[in-house]
Amino acid sequence: MCGMPQQPPVRSTPSPPPRPDASMSLLTNVTDHALDDGYAEATARRKAEGDAGMPRPLKAKLGLAAGLVLAALVVTVGAAQARITAPVVAKERQELINRVESETKAADKLQSDVDGLRTEVGNQQRKALEKHGGDQGELVALLSGATEVHGPGAKLVVDDAKDTAQGDGSQPRESTTFADTGRVRDRDMQRVVNGLWQSGAEAIAINGQRLTSFSAIRAAGDAILVDNRPLVPPYTVLAVGDGKKLSTDFQDSADGQYLHVLQQNYGIRASISAEGDVRLPAAPSLTVRTAKPMATGAGKGAADTGKGTS
Repeated sequence: MCGMPQQPPVRSTPSPPPRPDASMSLLTNVTDHALDDGYAEATARRKAEGDAGMPRPLKAKLGLAAGLVLAALVVTVGAAQARITAPVVAKERQELINRVESETKAADKLQSDVDGLRTEVGNQQRKALEKHGGDQGELVALLSGATEVHGPGAKLVVDDAKDTAQGDGSQPRESTTFADTGRVRDRDMQRVVNGLWQSGAEAIAINGQRLTSFSAIRAAGDAILVDNRPLVPPYTVLAVGDGKKLSTDFQDSADGQYLHVLQQNYGIRASISAEGDVRLPAAPSLTVRTAKPMATGAGKGAADTGKGTS
């Protein structure tokens, strides 16, 4: 009986002993692959290219230097152009200054000539009034404002309120164009002057501006104009006449009561006093429009003088 040969027993290869850090596989992987594959590839490519590439910090420095050079070039070119154009601009400016000064001198000379001619004309007209006015020459010159005048009279000072209030347009004095009710207006001065005339004033001046029968008191914005000359508050009104009677009659008149209402309701300040002597200048200009000789026949009087003088 032949027996089958028996195979020797196969010994299994013993497995390697486990690593001590097998339980820390994630930490081991991070340690073994500290550099990412992308970084490793980029590093390899850089090494392959050699040192031909320029380091990034050097590129940044060169770019900054180029920008500074360009800025310096622009500033230099601008300064050079400014130096070139500066004399031209200075010359043009000086020419304009010279023209302004020349025209100003010419205007001043013309104004001086106008003032001289106006004074000469006024003197001639005053002499003509005195020569041909007869016994009433002085009265005509006084009423027309052709001569200075002084004598007893009254002094009325009108001023704006200290604290002006804004109105709402509900009262007659208020309007959309002038809501400040504490300001003295042109129509207020008109009533004051008319009240003084009616109370017996023989001559009136406001802030040194002599009033005549043709004088106008108007407004331009917030300013009061007397014969187109602007006045500033306080407004000092001088009137020649019987001072005490003039003061009393004015305060008792309707226009005086109107001024009193402005004081009480709107805070406008006003004071009147009798003066022993007030001085009024002559009117700045006297224009004769039309004139007729005074009739001397019966039934004819001083009223037949035509339109008279202004």
